[in-house]
Amino acid sequence: MIEKYENSKKNSLSYLVEQGGIHYALPGETITEVLSNLLDCIPPHLIEHKKRLIEAILEREALMSTGIGRGIALPHPRNPLIDDEEKRCVAIAFLKNSINWKAPDGKPVHTIILIISSSAKNHLQTLSRFNFLCQEEKFYWLLERHAAREEIIAAIREAELKWQEI
Repeated sequence: MIEKYENSKKNSLSYLVEQGGIHYALPGETITEVLSNLLDCIPPHLIEHKKRLIEAILEREALMSTGIGRGIALPHPRNPLIDDEEKRCVAIAFLKNSINWKAPDGKPVHTIILIISSSAKNHLQTLSRFNFLCQEEKFYWLLERHAAREEIIAAIREAELKWQEI
């Protein structure tokens, strides 16, 4: 199960998603195009070095795909590239057209959850929590049908409340 959930606004997945946003019908035919288009959607004060960030994410992809299966990928740089905790964010994007992300199940990716962290500890916590959440049928169903922003945020908050009880 998930480690004891630390409740603070800055550690909240819902807060991180509100920072990075939820984006619909994101265009792109390749991983690079999709990532570039997604970074253009994130508020500019959070993204200082777009080119460097894309390169770091692609370097991570070269090691092993961040596709987790069922049409979902969790792209992220291998090492945090930002120092400012206020710039941490998670962006969820529903792709206009599914693309090959070399996921272990071979299915094309329709949803990406981009994680931008400020420390290895924050990164691993955020990554593990989203990986766990994506395995939950209720949350997966929201992603699969490209649910409204409010529904997705509410589902994340509900999960976070459950984790506090653990």
